[in-house]
Amino acid sequence: QVHLVESGGGLVQAGDSLRLSCAASERTFSTYTKAWFRQAPGKEREFVAAITNSWSGGNTLYADSVKGRFTISRDNAKNTVYLQMNSLKPEDTAVYFCAARRNGIVTGEFLYDYWGQGTQVTVSS
Repeated sequence: QVHLVESGGGLVQAGDSLRLSCAASERTFSTYTKAWFRQAPGKEREFVAAITNSWSGGNTLYADSVKGRFTISRDNAKNTVYLQMNSLKPEDTAVYFCAARRNGIVTGEFLYDYWGQGTQVTVSS
C-alpha cells in the first residue's frame, strides 16, 4: 500500500509560481509511474502531468493546457514527486492530486491505484 501526501498548495496571483510536492511512504515509490491530476469546482478530475520510473527513462507527459508552464520531476532518494507550476492562470485553480501506478503512463484517472488527499491551489486574477 502506497500512502501519498501532497503539500505546497496555496493562494497566489496570476503569473506567480508554486511548487507542489507529493511524498510517498513506500520505499519502492521510484518504481512507480507518478502523476498529477486536478479537479476544479463543478468539473471532473483531469490529468495534468505524469512521469515514468527511472528504468523507463523518466518520460513525461503533459496536458496541453499546462504544457510549457508546468514541469513534473521526481527525487527518488526522497520518495517525492514535484509539480513546478509557472505562469499560473485563474483557470489553474483546483484541488491538485498526486497519483501512482505500477505500470506506464496513462491519462485515465481510474487506471491509477494510489491517491493523495489533494492540495488546494487558488490563482487570483
